[in-house]
Amino acid sequence: MTNARQLIAMIRSHAAGDDERFLSVVEEIAHEQEKLGRKKVASDVHRLVENIRDNTQRARTRGGITPLVQPRGELAGLVRATYPELNLKDLVLGADLDRQIRRVVREHRERVSLEKHGLQPRRKFLFSGPPGTGKTMTASVIAGELNLPLFTVLLDGVITKFMGESASKLRLIFDAMKNVRGVYFFDEVDALATSRGSDNDIGEARRMLNSFLQFLEEDKSQSIVIAATNHKTLLDPAIFRRFQASFIYEKPSPEDAKRILVHHLLQFKTEDLDWGTILKELSSLSQADLAAAADDAARDAVLDHEGTMSVNILIQALRDRLSLHERN
Repeated sequence: MTNARQLIAMIRSHAAGDDERFLSVVEEIAHEQEKLGRKKVASDVHRLVENIRDNTQRARTRGGITPLVQPRGELAGLVRATYPELNLKDLVLGADLDRQIRRVVREHRERVSLEKHGLQPRRKFLFSGPPGTGKTMTASVIAGELNLPLFTVLLDGVITKFMGESASKLRLIFDAMKNVRGVYFFDEVDALATSRGSDNDIGEARRMLNSFLQFLEEDKSQSIVIAATNHKTLLDPAIFRRFQASFIYEKPSPEDAKRILVHHLLQFKTEDLDWGTILKELSSLSQADLAAAADDAARDAVLDHEGTMSVNILIQALRDRLSLHERN
C-alpha cells in the first residue's frame, strides 16, 4: 500500500509541477509492490510510467523541438550538445536575478512582438560569480524553457599552442551558431578572455582574445551566447562591451537556501523542521552544495530512518559538505 510519505510526496510534486519527481515516487511504489510479490501490479505501473514518458517526449517533439543535433567532424571536439529538461521552477535565485532571467526567457518567447516594433531579444550574456552559484544551471534552464539545444563549448579542445589554430576553432563554433540555433555556453571564459597585459599575455593568447572579441562583435545569428566566469576581474575590459547584459551570481541568502533545500526534499515532510537551527549551519555553502547536501540527507533518511527527515540528518549532511571544502 502507498504510505503517507509517498502520498504526500506525490501531492507536493504535482503541486510544484515536478512531473519527473512525481513519476519517481510512482516507480518507488511499483518496486515495493514487486517485493511483495504483486508482480502484475508492478509491471502495469512500470508500463504506465514508460508510456507517460514516451508521450511526453513525443509531445515535446510535436511542439516544435528540433531533433537533437550532434556536432560532427572537428566541431564534435569543440562543443557538447544536450537537451536540458530543466525549467524556471528548478532555478532558485535571488529575487532580482530571478526577475532578470525570466525577462530573458520572455523576450525570446515573445520575439515576434518585439520584431513588430523593430526590436530584437537580447542574445549575449555574461554570468559572473563564485563556483556552484547557478551559472551553468541557468544556461540549462534557458535552453530548457526555450526548447533549444545547449551547446557547451569544450575549451580544452579550443585552446591550443599553435599559431592561429585556436582562432580557427573559435570560428567553427561561431559559424555553427548561424546554422543551428541554440544556447552556446562558454564556461570559465576567462581562459579565452584574460586581460591583455597579464602575465600570460603571449602572442597566441592575444590572438585568441582578439578573435573572440571580433567574433562576438560580428555575431548576428539567432543563437543565445552565454559566457560564465568565476573571476570577473581577470577579464579584458573590452569583453564587457560585447555582451548585452551582465548578471552577478552570489551565494544564496538564508531564505533562498531554505527554498533550495525544500525543493530538493519534496518527498519529505519539512514544514515542522527547526529551520532556524538548520540555517545556522549553512555558512558559505553554494547552491550546488545545498542541493548535494539535500540529496545526501535524503539517502540517509531513506536508508537509516525509515524515510523520515529530521534536523539532525540535514545538519549532518550540511556539515559534511562544509568539511569537504575545508579538506580541499
